Amino acid sequence: MTAIAAAPLLAFATESYRRAGLDEAAATLCADTLVQADLWGHQSHGVMRLPWYVARLQSGACKAGAAPRLVVDAGAIAVVDGGDGMGQVMAGFAVAEAVRRARAHGVGVVALRHSGHFGTAMYFTRQVAAAGCIGFLTTTASPSMAPWGGREKKVGNNPWSWAAPVGEGRPPMVLDIANSGVARGKVYLAQKRGEAIPPGWALDAGGRPTTDPAAAIEGIILPMAAHKGSGIAVMMDVLAGVLPGGVFGAGVVGPYRAEGRSGAGQLMIALDISRFLPLDDFHARMQALVAGLKAVPRAEGVEEIFHPGEIEARSEERQRREGILLPDDTRAALRVLAGALGQDGDPFA
Repeated sequence: MTAIAAAPLLAFATESYRRAGLDEAAATLCADTLVQADLWGHQSHGVMRLPWYVARLQSGACKAGAAPRLVVDAGAIAVVDGGDGMGQVMAGFAVAEAVRRARAHGVGVVALRHSGHFGTAMYFTRQVAAAGCIGFLTTTASPSMAPWGGREKKVGNNPWSWAAPVGEGRPPMVLDIANSGVARGKVYLAQKRGEAIPPGWALDAGGRPTTDPAAAIEGIILPMAAHKGSGIAVMMDVLAGVLPGGVFGAGVVGPYRAEGRSGAGQLMIALDISRFLPLDDFHARMQALVAGLKAVPRAEGVEEIFHPGEIEARSEERQRREGILLPDDTRAALRVLAGALGQDGDPFA
């Protein structure tokens, strides 16, 4: 791996999106979500995905100029049609709307339909937390799992995230997980690196356990916690697919394919903390919760206990200082993209 500073990587991704048809604001947002994922240490959702998103824009599967359109505007609740635009743009709109409605009503709920894949959910829930709210976001995803007991892909991993502020300049508490045992992007990352995946991640198309990432992609990703993960994924489909009035189940198309309308749906919720108790009191209680977690006696070999989201904050601090450790194969793929988009020279020189 080669370390690359975040700034030139962000500039390159932004320019790539601009050349693929996005306006400046959308290009900057979409690029930032990718670079931020790399800074947090989630390379499965980082700039590795940039060629996929560009390909979808170029094919017309994703509409570069689409803008969010209010379908329902009912106080605390909004339903938004994304017009097959970039999921990052739609999720950014949902953050602003959910927080605005929470300020007025104590809670803001925004359901999105006909959106696209938005990358890392915590990018958006952290923004809600920064606004003094508790944020929740879930999304539908293309089918990668079978319903529990089956062997045909009909259920997306349908990830979800919660975020809450801790106060005093501390990183927020953030949970961002897929309902599969592992995010499918990590299987794609292993395939790009030519690495085997661990046992227990996936079954092949015949329903047999596999450590071959290519066979896993063609087969079935296993849910977390057996039937529990499968059941949670289905319920997230109710919230993000069925409820917004859009595509659900096996009809969603993921970012891995250049063609095909995504149809992804999302549900964003913001809870205005100040409607429950003073924000300073909430921060103090959160800090007491964190202190209690960290005071627990550590298991053998464990140097420190982290609260959810703290490892990502540490990773960002380190990689902003030392550079992002970008795999050579990802760097090579981005050079190919630069050439295809007519960007001169080495984008990382």
